[in-house]
Amino acid sequence: METNLIYITAGSMDEAKTIGKKLVSSRLAACANIIDNMSSIYWWEGEVQDEKEVIILAKTKESLVRELIDKVKSMHSYECPCIISVPIIDGNRAFLDWIKKETK
Repeated sequence: METNLIYITAGSMDEAKTIGKKLVSSRLAACANIIDNMSSIYWWEGEVQDEKEVIILAKTKESLVRELIDKVKSMHSYECPCIISVPIIDGNRAFLDWIKKETK
């Protein structure tokens, strides 16, 4: 059973904390780290946008990725939220085992 890092952006710290707490409390993620005050420059609706965003880094099992993505989409304020799953190839085995233990 593999583990994944889920990269999510949110429009505010409040939204990021709400999403992170829901993912952890529902056992879709073992933990969620929140990084505030990221500068994001991107194309949206034909224009370059320059906004402040918040990053959520959630750790989960590969088998929960689809359910986690669906949960985030149902809670997110964005029309097209950034939710990207990155496989964790290697790391501290004890930590990776902890992720598996703490998710459903």
